[in-house]
Amino acid sequence: MSHTQESQNTLDGILNAISKCKVQHNQLLKEQQDLSRARDDQEDLAKQFRQRIVKLRISLEEDDNNQARDVDSERKKIAALHDEESRLKREIQRAEEELQLEEESTHHLKQQTNVSTAAVPEKKVVFTGVTGDGANTLNFDVKPHIVFPMEEGTALITFEDEEVAQKILSLREHKVDLGEDCAITLEAKLVQLLVPCQVEMDTEVCSRRILVSNLPKKVREDLLLDKLEIHFAKSKNGGGEVEDSDMLHDSGNVVITFTENNIAKGLTDKQYHNVEFEKGRKHSVKVTPFLNGDITSFQTRLSACGRTVLLTGIPAVKEQENLQDLLEIHFQKTSNGGGEVDTFLYNPLGQHTLALFEEDCPTEDQSQ
Repeated sequence: MSHTQESQNTLDGILNAISKCKVQHNQLLKEQQDLSRARDDQEDLAKQFRQRIVKLRISLEEDDNNQARDVDSERKKIAALHDEESRLKREIQRAEEELQLEEESTHHLKQQTNVSTAAVPEKKVVFTGVTGDGANTLNFDVKPHIVFPMEEGTALITFEDEEVAQKILSLREHKVDLGEDCAITLEAKLVQLLVPCQVEMDTEVCSRRILVSNLPKKVREDLLLDKLEIHFAKSKNGGGEVEDSDMLHDSGNVVITFTENNIAKGLTDKQYHNVEFEKGRKHSVKVTPFLNGDITSFQTRLSACGRTVLLTGIPAVKEQENLQDLLEIHFQKTSNGGGEVDTFLYNPLGQHTLALFEEDCPTEDQSQ
């Protein structure tokens, strides 16, 4: 009995021990789970810190880069300011030099303008009874002479009436009957020329030349030049050694060139000089300064010829004079859209012709 009791006691002890071990095991499992959760939390926290460290490092690098860029930008700005300062100093220096040149030029122009307003070539004028609009008056009247190279197989026809020319242009193609069952088709084109619209010149009084005007009309040119050279070569007449003399045929005046620079001014200051062209007879001539000119600005524009039409595509089917007459007759007929022809110029195949265009001056019944 005691042995059974002892065994029972031993079994209960073992069960108790097992229960205690289970409790301890459960506690250990719980502690292990708690430790595992704590470990995971620590790892998450460490991961967050590592990510934060990476972000902070990137942010610091960006800040460093931005700071470096800002410093570089400021340095560039400072360098640009230094360059701008240097440029402005150069501009100031250049402006001062230009100002000095302008002052010298102004002084030179003032000297040029000291030439008497009366110092212009002598020219006979007369009122013809024609009046004009003062609002359109220009300081200089330029009359262009434009050379127009004609292509082969073309013709230029100028009508008296601009409306006729415009009608011919509007019809464009024209069939011209040349007789003997022969006809040709021509094309009418607008004539456009490049004409000057504004010319600017710098003028300067020449120190070695004079312009002599109011010359006698009945003296031969060679004798006239000889007499002028002889007169103005004498020191008693205020002259000096003459290098050359030239007749300006468009104005009838003479240009005399001296070898020295100090002769011309004294002669132009006196203006009027009595020159002996015939023995015992003297003629009063006017001496004015000779102006040298340089073109500083030349502007052009396209100008359409209102009364002139270009005819193209003309074959060499007849003799030049015969074909020109037939073409002119065709365009004179109102039934062909034509009218009165002012001029007609034909350039056949194989030839080269230069047409000269001049200003179409308006009349009372016709505007330019």
